[in-house]
Amino acid sequence: MLNDQLKPYHIVLASGSPRRQQFFKDLGLDFKIILKPVKEEYPLRLRHYEISDYLAQLKAIPFKEELKDNTILITSDTIVWHNDEALGKPKDEQEAFEMLSSMSGQTHEVITSVCFTTPTVQKTVNAITKVTFKELSEEEIRYYINTCQPFDKAGAYGIQEWIGQIGITKIEGSYFNVVGLPTHLVYKTLLSLIA
Repeated sequence: MLNDQLKPYHIVLASGSPRRQQFFKDLGLDFKIILKPVKEEYPLRLRHYEISDYLAQLKAIPFKEELKDNTILITSDTIVWHNDEALGKPKDEQEAFEMLSSMSGQTHEVITSVCFTTPTVQKTVNAITKVTFKELSEEEIRYYINTCQPFDKAGAYGIQEWIGQIGITKIEGSYFNVVGLPTHLVYKTLLSLIA
């Protein structure tokens, strides 16, 4: 349905995430994947969704000069916000263990920002989902890290993986946002851009 309305447009997804790419396929969109490297650093004064908004917009900068008419570039970033700090992707096993231990028995927020850039307009939207973990044992955390190697995931976990199945007791907000893309917002924003 949306794909028919987007026929005159070229959708470019600048994301190497297989989960985000799959969501775009599931939404029935025709899109191209183009990746450009960006150093994902942000000013330390930024808090909460300001961080993911900034990073999603930062990822669009390398494309700015070459965007053609009727192109919609989509960039995105996800962070986990816990104890007043942003948890990104863990560097190693120890950092993954520390992140998951800190979230054990607690509620954290998963924030995904999506930036839509055309030659004339830039619009950034974000979604916030609250996720609660049960008390995770050290054995459970180590088993998960060894089995799933969650080093490409903000907060060191994927909700769709084993740890989500055994450890998450409550979720408030969009499940798909926690997987990596607030699909309802992508759909809504694309409709508004072509209206």
